[in-house]
Amino acid sequence: MLRAPAIHVVALAFAALIAPVGTYAGQPRQLPPKSPRLYVFDCGTLGGDPARFNLKRDEMATSDMSVSCYLVVHANGALIWDTGAVPDMEVKSENQRTRHRVVIANSERYVTLAKSLKAQLAEAGYTPADIDYVALSHYHWDHTANTNEFTRATWLVRKVERDAMFADQPPDLVQRATFNALRNSKTVIIDTDDHDVFGDGSVVIKWAPGHTPGHQMLFVKLAKTGPVLLSGDLYHYPEERTLDRVPTFEADPGQTRRTRTAIVTFLKNSRAQLWIQHDFTASAALKKGPAFYD
Repeated sequence: MLRAPAIHVVALAFAALIAPVGTYAGQPRQLPPKSPRLYVFDCGTLGGDPARFNLKRDEMATSDMSVSCYLVVHANGALIWDTGAVPDMEVKSENQRTRHRVVIANSERYVTLAKSLKAQLAEAGYTPADIDYVALSHYHWDHTANTNEFTRATWLVRKVERDAMFADQPPDLVQRATFNALRNSKTVIIDTDDHDVFGDGSVVIKWAPGHTPGHQMLFVKLAKTGPVLLSGDLYHYPEERTLDRVPTFEADPGQTRRTRTAIVTFLKNSRAQLWIQHDFTASAALKKGPAFYD
C-alpha cells in the first residue's frame, strides 16, 4: 500500500528536476540557441499622415504603418530592440484588436493593438527580467512605450541620444515617462559607428544619424534566413526609398540623406535584407512570435 505513493513522489521529484526553468504563463523559456534567433512582435498599427513624409496618398500603397518590436536571442544573451507605441498597462484585453489613443504634446495619435509586448514575450518563453540588453532605434514615442520594463537590462545608447532624451527641454515626439527609469540603469555608451553586441559579428548596432542625432539600426546575421538589417526610422515607407523622399521632421535631413547613401553601400556589400520597421505590407508578411527567424 505504501509503494504506489512513494513511486508517485519520486516521479514528481524527477519531473521537477527535468522541467524547463524560466517558465512563464505555461511557456518554457527556450534554451540558448547555437546561432542567433530573431523574433518579430506585432506592437500595433499606426495611422500615418503622408504629408509629414513628403508623400502624397496616391503615391503610396497604404498610409498605415506597422509598429514592430524585436527580440534577438544569442547564445550569450538576449536583446530587445524597440518597445512599441502603447504601454502594456493600457492593454486591457489580449487577443482582441483595440484602438488606443496616445497624446503627444498637443496632438493625438491612434494605435490599434491586439496583444501587449509582455504577453508576446511570454509566448516565446521570456519575461522582461530575462532580457540582458535593451536598445532603441531612437527616442520617438512609438519606439519607447515599454522601455521601463527593461531596466534590469543593460541599455545600449549613443551619448548624443541619451543627452537629448534627458534634456531639460526634450525633443518633439518624446514620451519621457515611458523610459524615464533608464536614467539609473546600467548603461553602455556606444562611441563607435558599429557596436558588436556579443563580440562575434552576428548582432551589430550601426550608427545611422539624421532622423534623430543618435539614431541607430540593427544588423543580425542569421544562419538560415541570411543577414537582416532593421531600419529603425531611416525609412518609414518603402516609397521614401523608391521616390527619394525625406520626412519633414528629421533632426538633420542632410545627414539622413548621407546615412541612406552609406546604408545602400552596406546593403550591397553585406547582401543583407532591409526590413523597414514601419512598412505595413512587408511587416504583415513576416511571421510573428513565438515563431522566429534563424
